[in-house]
Formats: sequence, structure tokens, C-alpha cells
Amino acid sequence: MTAILLIPAMILDAMLGEPRTVWNRWPHPAVLMGRLIAVLDARFNRGEERRARGIAVMAGLALGAIGLGLAVAALPGGWLLEIVIAAILLAQKSLVQHVQAVGDALRLSLGDGQRAVAMIVGRDTAVLDRSGVARSAIESAAENFSDGVIAPAFWFLIAGLPGLLLYKITNTADSMIGHRTPRHEEFGWAAARFDDLLNLIPARLSALLLALSHGWTDPRPILRDAPLHRSPNAGWPEAAMAVVLD
Repeated sequence: MTAILLIPAMILDAMLGEPRTVWNRWPHPAVLMGRLIAVLDARFNRGEERRARGIAVMAGLALGAIGLGLAVAALPGGWLLEIVIAAILLAQKSLVQHVQAVGDALRLSLGDGQRAVAMIVGRDTAVLDRSGVARSAIESAAENFSDGVIAPAFWFLIAGLPGLLLYKITNTADSMIGHRTPRHEEFGWAAARFDDLLNLIPARLSALLLALSHGWTDPRPILRDAPLHRSPNAGWPEAAMAVVLD
């Protein structure tokens, strides 16, 4: 059943992306997830036993996401809501638009390229040369192809809307609190580890799809380079992208 729903959801996302007329008026679901996580971070990331607190918060978020997904799916006409929500939480068109914007800006000037790529990466873009800007955009495209397209689609296919919402809340939590910083190393441990687990198969599937779509059938360079990344998952789509682009 979910395979039948995934196809129109992906078509809808590819056609509409994230229309500004809608999301300038109402908060995007991912924004709402981020606000919730920020509140929980401020409320519970303090005192002793921060890892235990982080585990409890991540468990609560996961159960809430699954429960919400089940509730929506059980509504009359819930299948239509599932398609719409899946289309909103997939990021095919927006990924293309964000990366294309970097390419267009870089053609104008290095400064324009630096400012554009700063919208999609977390590093200091002011020190990047033209190759560095292009490389950063390509790396972001590869990683977000997995995180923003393949992984959400995979979990929607496997577990329907509950699976998709579980993945998105976990991925959002990882991006916000799953950092090895003094504030979040303990509290965000569960979010980071659970995100690694949920991306284990999608990251490798992303690498396979990137390679096959470019006619690359020799897995050895990808198998050699992917484990060199500090992330257990991000190296797979990035290694595949590097191989197909030579």
C-alpha cells in the first residue's frame, strides 16, 4: 500500500517542492519539529545524567512521531493526508533548487557563490575558493540526497507515515542536538546514534543508486573511500558522488 502512496507523493514533491506562498504563511512541519526539540533541549539538557535525559527525550519524540503517524493514517481519507505529508517531508525539488542556486551564484562571482553555499552548509564559507564552494555544494547534494530524499522515502515505504515521521523527527533532532560539543555530547548521544541506525541502509542504497544511475559498476572505490568518513553513513553517498564525477 505504501508503495502506491509513495509514487504520487514523490511526483507531487517534484512538481511543487516547497512553495513559498504556503510556508511564508504557515510554519513548515520540519520547523515545528525543530521548535519542539529546541524547547525540550532548553528544558531537559541540564544538571546530572544528561545522557539518560537525552535518551528519554529521544524515546518520547520517537513514540510521539509513531503515534501521530498512526492517528493520521487511521483517519477517514487518511491515505490522502499521507500522500500530502510525505510530499511535504521529501526534499527532491528543494535539494535541486538549493544546489542549483550555488552554481548560478558562483557563475556571477566567488562572493555570490560563498553566500549561496552558506545557506546549505555549516562550515565557514568565507575562506573557500571557487573549487571549495563547488565541492561543498556537491558534498551537500550527496549527503542530502540520502538524508532528504532516499531515507524518508525508504522509511515511508517500509513503515508508512509512522516510519516517515519517526525518521524526520530523529534526523531533525540529530541536526540540532547530535553534536560532539560540551553542551550536546551527552544529551544528544541518543539522537545521533538513532539517526546513524536509521540511515544505515538508506545511505548505502543512495550510493548504489548514484553509482548505477551513472553507469558505474565497480564498487571497489566506493567501498575503499566511504569508511574513511568520520560519519558511518555520510561517506557512502559522498564517495559514490566523487566516483561518478571522477
